[in-house]
Amino acid sequence: MRLLRDLERTAPKNAARSRASTAGANIGAARVATSGAASQAIIGFSDITALHQWRQSHGLVSIHGPVLTQLGRLGRPTSERLFSLLESDAPAAPLRGTAALVEGIAEGPLLGGNLSMFTRLLGTPFMPNLEGAILVFEDVGERPYRLDRMWTHLELAGVFRQIKGIALGSFTHCEERDASYSSVDVLRDLAVATGLPCATGFPIGHGDVNEPVPLGVRVRLDATTAQLTFLEAAVSEE
Repeated sequence: MRLLRDLERTAPKNAARSRASTAGANIGAARVATSGAASQAIIGFSDITALHQWRQSHGLVSIHGPVLTQLGRLGRPTSERLFSLLESDAPAAPLRGTAALVEGIAEGPLLGGNLSMFTRLLGTPFMPNLEGAILVFEDVGERPYRLDRMWTHLELAGVFRQIKGIALGSFTHCEERDASYSSVDVLRDLAVATGLPCATGFPIGHGDVNEPVPLGVRVRLDATTAQLTFLEAAVSEE
């Protein structure tokens, strides 16, 4: 009940932050609230990716998942998964994707979120250490040529030389009208070029399902079977 009361009290702030706010505003608010940060849960997605990266740059865990106003329409299993992440000291249940783009297995801390927001933080002090990480990406409303541009930015910045694997969530409304190719085709070619284990179709992002996942915990990505296994809990016993 205490958790529910806390969520109700903070709902207006969290619900208003989905794609409307800026990275600078999010990070500015986070820097003001550094006291006791380890005990404060940050939950959200889209532009909240800026807060997630700030959190992981300080060695802390946060939850990439739905804001409070979405929970009713996303269904009971999603809300139950979210509360389990916040209340249990056991690792989250595994998530399944739909397909392997590059087969292989990798382990490392799970980082990332919204692709366009993530790329905006490259070269800033708010980007966490990416060495050995598994990156998860999703996006909405970004046409294939923009996805290509952002992915190329990551490549030129040396990101793919640092990380170990990639998990792709939903890329909603990212298609080019009347094109002979899809955003999945573009992402597949880009993923293959990295040579890193990569699976797609995880229920994460702006799609009909947005399962909460802890960022900053160690995971195992089995891209061959398109499974993401969580090796650490989102919360400690403290």
